[in-house]
Amino acid sequence: MCGIFAYLNYNVPRTRHEILCMLVKGLQRLEYRGYDSAGVAIDGGNDKNWEKNFKSIKLIKKRGKVKALEEEINKQVDLDMEVRFECHVGIAHTRWATHGEPNFVNSHPHRSEKNNEFLVIHNGIITNYKDLKKFLESKGYEFESETDTEVIPKLIKYMYDNRESDEISFSTLVERVTQQLEGAFALVFKSVHFPGQAVGTRRGSPLLIGLHSKECFPTDHIPILYRSGLDKKSGAICDEASLQPLGETLSMEFFFASDASAIIEHTKRVIFLEDDDVAAVVDGRLSIHRITRSASDNTSRAIQTLQMELQEIMKGNFSSFMQKEISEQPESVVNTMRGRVNFDDYTVVLGGLMDHIKDIRRCRRLIVIGCGTSYHAGIATRQVLEELSELPVMVELSSDFLDRNTPVFRDDVCFFISQSGETADTLLALRYCKGRGALTVGITNTVGSSISRETDCGVHINAGPEIGVASTKAYTSQFVAMVMFSLMMCDDRLSMQKRRREIIDGLRILQDQIRQVLELNEQIQVLAQELTCERSLLVMGRGYNYATCLEGALKIKEITYMHSEGILAGELKHGPLALVDKMMPVIMIIVKDPTYVKCQNALQQVVARQGHPILICERNDEESSKHAYRTIEIPHTQDCLQGILSVIPLQLLSLHLAILRGYDVDFPRNLAKSVTVE
Repeated sequence: MCGIFAYLNYNVPRTRHEILCMLVKGLQRLEYRGYDSAGVAIDGGNDKNWEKNFKSIKLIKKRGKVKALEEEINKQVDLDMEVRFECHVGIAHTRWATHGEPNFVNSHPHRSEKNNEFLVIHNGIITNYKDLKKFLESKGYEFESETDTEVIPKLIKYMYDNRESDEISFSTLVERVTQQLEGAFALVFKSVHFPGQAVGTRRGSPLLIGLHSKECFPTDHIPILYRSGLDKKSGAICDEASLQPLGETLSMEFFFASDASAIIEHTKRVIFLEDDDVAAVVDGRLSIHRITRSASDNTSRAIQTLQMELQEIMKGNFSSFMQKEISEQPESVVNTMRGRVNFDDYTVVLGGLMDHIKDIRRCRRLIVIGCGTSYHAGIATRQVLEELSELPVMVELSSDFLDRNTPVFRDDVCFFISQSGETADTLLALRYCKGRGALTVGITNTVGSSISRETDCGVHINAGPEIGVASTKAYTSQFVAMVMFSLMMCDDRLSMQKRRREIIDGLRILQDQIRQVLELNEQIQVLAQELTCERSLLVMGRGYNYATCLEGALKIKEITYMHSEGILAGELKHGPLALVDKMMPVIMIIVKDPTYVKCQNALQQVVARQGHPILICERNDEESSKHAYRTIEIPHTQDCLQGILSVIPLQLLSLHLAILRGYDVDFPRNLAKSVTVE
């Protein structure tokens, strides 16, 4: 959803121009998350003595793309861009509107009052903002926006104005504010009263801190500090000896961000904050603390090294991230299997599950939970999971799962599928299941994400960064990950060995088969030209390919804004057949699996109603082809893997339809990549 980026330099001289360029570049790296406006806040004076510039904060905001914000920054004639700062805090934000329309006033950063004493950037939703707003208005505070976020800077201003001591710390004020907030949030604060300091905190929304220094880090962990008393100087330490500086030279750069893509070009050393952490940078030192300690709390936060490379989040020679990510699927599915599937001895080992595999095999049922594309990955692999595990499998939409208060038991195993690992509804479902004693398993693409940290065990799909809002390679890697888990569940069952070997042989040649499907790109582009002016589209299939219909229809909705519907072919006569006529485009997926004859019957029904079906079928399927208006022929593979090959033509079709209609395929309207609010 919203994107947070902040930069603090300490004893690392930077001009205002360099700082602003860094902030804008950080926002550009977060554009894929979806947004409708952007803004920055920096120190505003032009004095050559940089310390005097802390007395004012300049706020620059603009509706629209980050490019529009960059143009607005270039118009700021009152700012000397060559002023050099030894220490400076700049905060930046891309907003995806939830409360109030996209405009200057509703954009972030939000301020405490017209003098910009306190500013905040926020990702999430404050659910009790109306009560807080009513309280602050009763105290004389005036609001200028329609947002829920504006209560936060005004609340911290209220607490600062009513402080019991002049020596109260910035982090203490932030702590007190967060205790009054309900909902989900990641926050970064800046203030004229605490120059050169930045404070960040999170609850339910992602926030990480990047660290950069020319010197080596003396430790790989930052201790968590708990308040038993208040140090008047910092207000953040209960045991001063427990706080260790990160660098002996104290020449440091800190980056706060919603995800790693914003900071990877600056540093690979990061700390992932956990819920209710308060991270404060004071005098070039980072401290992370909490008010209370519970038995489940870790005593430190690890400094981790990111594995991604900058080129992974660049488009390269492709026109869009979506096109790049579709084309990367031959490699991404191999990366998902790498080191896990041994094709020589037909073994599958998922290291992240090894400590719990015996408990999983003894469970009562498997519950697979996700949203959107991740939910479809669960639907796509449910049948093979039931077959190989011989356990009942439920596949649930996260939001509906919570709305129903679904019964969950201690001998259930719950899988949570999420590309980002931060999907709000899925994260809430995870906590719901953990509270009922179920074993939890995460299937994510993001190391250090909330789901990967909070589940008991899991599988990282290793698909690589996915920037395009419409998920493509993450879907096929989630698919493969769930198939690998199914194979692992039955590796000790003699009756399953023939079937296991057939599926593993199918995985062996999957990379080459995906490449063959990608070679159909020009053929699919011609089909897209014929469908460009259509307003609706039906996608039909059954069995293993029902999930493909749902996922393909979703892709078309997401980026072409055309109505599309995935239909189970077995339900055709129970209503959907009324939609079929010579004007309605119908895509049908028919492959030679146990549903082949039934799909042929559905095809005949469409043709009998003067439909002109477009078939995704296997090569040399003359029986299907003779009834088709057009055919897209894909290679044959094992029935449980066919959905990986059949979904790629639909991904390409949605891409070309969107391009032909003149839409931005990477940033579809109203949508965000990481859905971190309910």
